[in-house]
Amino acid sequence: MNVLTPLYLGVDGGQSSTIAVIGNAQGEILGRGTDGPCNHVKSAAEGREKFVRVIGGCVALACQQAGLDPATVRFHAACLGFSGGPADKQEVLRQILATDELHVTTDALIALTGATGGGPGIIVIGGTGSISFGCDSVGRIARAGGWGYIFGDEGGAFDIARQALRAALRHHEGWGAKTVLHDRLLAATGAHDMNELLHLWYTEEYPRSRIATFAPMVDQAAKDGDRIAGDILSRMARQFTLLAMAVRNQLFKEGDEVHVAPIGGVWQSQILLNHFTTFLTVVEGNQVAPPRYAPSVGALLEAYKLVGLAPQLSNVPEFH
Repeated sequence: MNVLTPLYLGVDGGQSSTIAVIGNAQGEILGRGTDGPCNHVKSAAEGREKFVRVIGGCVALACQQAGLDPATVRFHAACLGFSGGPADKQEVLRQILATDELHVTTDALIALTGATGGGPGIIVIGGTGSISFGCDSVGRIARAGGWGYIFGDEGGAFDIARQALRAALRHHEGWGAKTVLHDRLLAATGAHDMNELLHLWYTEEYPRSRIATFAPMVDQAAKDGDRIAGDILSRMARQFTLLAMAVRNQLFKEGDEVHVAPIGGVWQSQILLNHFTTFLTVVEGNQVAPPRYAPSVGALLEAYKLVGLAPQLSNVPEFH
């Protein structure tokens, strides 16, 4: 490879993994590298060390796949998006990355750019929490949600699991409808009764990320015909619809065609996705479709934008 060819870097730094992709000026993706999470560590010193190690590791792996020497490679432009936001990362990245142009941003922006291929549209992210984010044809952006688990995150996996526990508690106390979630939650956690389970979920043994893993249980219960589980998923879909519409109303006119892409683990529930699609497409112009590219590729597209490029991508890795 001609090492003088301008190179571009995109990085998605998430809570579960960090992914780097390298492309050339023609839009060909040359290499991809993955490493562990680079956010949410115990101390500032440990956090910086882990951040540097993970970013360096995934970029080095992408370089190796591209046939580049990580020690000498220089990028014409780089964009990196992080779930913890860009604060305090720019200075560190300047020290560890050789790049002419650098843009540090949020994971929501690169997810949106990837989902729409750089065009206008809206994403609705449903992971542990939730947020909707959009951009119009002139580059205006808007968001809704993302207020955290106490005041928001409606529809996210933690909220779904929380609603399941609330339904099971009401069943237990006799003022709520019967639901299989009661027995299934007890069986899954090993708790003897709902009082024990409630207190268990307040302990450090059950952080929000672990509680969120119970969300698929609600989907399975709904598939098995449990009305309460089905109602939970329907309510969550309505919450996601409200988030998406809040963004739409800020950016688009009535009747505009808008690509809305659901992103995140909760959308593995076909029941939730079907409800969301039904609710959202009542509004003329709304089109629900899967994301076009992964957030890491969205970061690469943002890197191209820094220098005024908008190439047609090729050799794009599968979105997973």
